[in-house]
Amino acid sequence: MPTHRTTHRSSAGKKLYAVRDAAGKFLDIQSYKRAHRADLSKKSKAEKSQDRKNRS
Repeated sequence: MPTHRTTHRSSAGKKLYAVRDAAGKFLDIQSYKRAHRADLSKKSKAEKSQDRKNRS
């Protein structure tokens, strides 16, 4: 299941993603730039299966 992230702004004005647990406490805070780049580089299940079909 994908993690739900909320956006915030740092005191310097950078955009941040905050991940919370079920109780609402912060689990992780990431910069938008780093998190977005990681999301783009990760392939979905559909993309992986499509790559496997193209190789055969």
